[in-house]
Amino acid sequence: MLKNNLSHVAFILDGNKRWAKKNNLSNSIGYEKGFDRIKDVVNFSHEINLQNITLFTLSSENLNRPSVKLIYEIIYTNFTSLINEFSKKKNININIFGSKKNLPIKLINIFKEAEKFNKIENKLNLNIAFNYGFKEEVLEVIRKYKNSNIDTLEENHIRKLFYLGSIPDPELLIRTGGYKRLSNFIMYNLTYTELFFTNTLWPDFSLDEYSEIIKNFNKIDRNYGL
Repeated sequence: MLKNNLSHVAFILDGNKRWAKKNNLSNSIGYEKGFDRIKDVVNFSHEINLQNITLFTLSSENLNRPSVKLIYEIIYTNFTSLINEFSKKKNININIFGSKKNLPIKLINIFKEAEKFNKIENKLNLNIAFNYGFKEEVLEVIRKYKNSNIDTLEENHIRKLFYLGSIPDPELLIRTGGYKRLSNFIMYNLTYTELFFTNTLWPDFSLDEYSEIIKNFNKIDRNYGL
């Protein structure tokens, strides 16, 4: 059994379209393979008793790309089975955060249905960033603060205004696809996160590679500050 010292792993899922092009397949198949990889990684995270996994699935900056419609179709077709597998059978809570602005009503209703089955005593929190951008989140935090009764700027009060709330910050971030950047993703929560970048395109990201990254993480002597 893999030794796991982690409570929270974040992923930036990159490379679906490049994988499809590399394999002379349609973008639709690339996203389907990427969706299947999400299920594999979440199931493995569940098996190693991870408490939180956070996935960056769609940036708000990419919302107007033509390929986004393919992502919608994948969700329309597959999300019900994911709810049955994760929420109903394995006590995995599904939390979806990001802007609902400009999303189809059908999609919003599917997300609401997923969160309806969340339980207090759950095994794993699956946090999905969809139509998300950190700069937009900061603006939302400011709006929440102005409308709140918070009268002191203490970190524990402000923290609860961010989408991940009181969930512990990720100890580990994995970005697939070769690019070495954070791409406007939960930067408030990544201040002391260990960053691992892999050239592997997301549909090819294997559980063996995931295990190897965790093993390498376990070797790190984590210090805070410089």
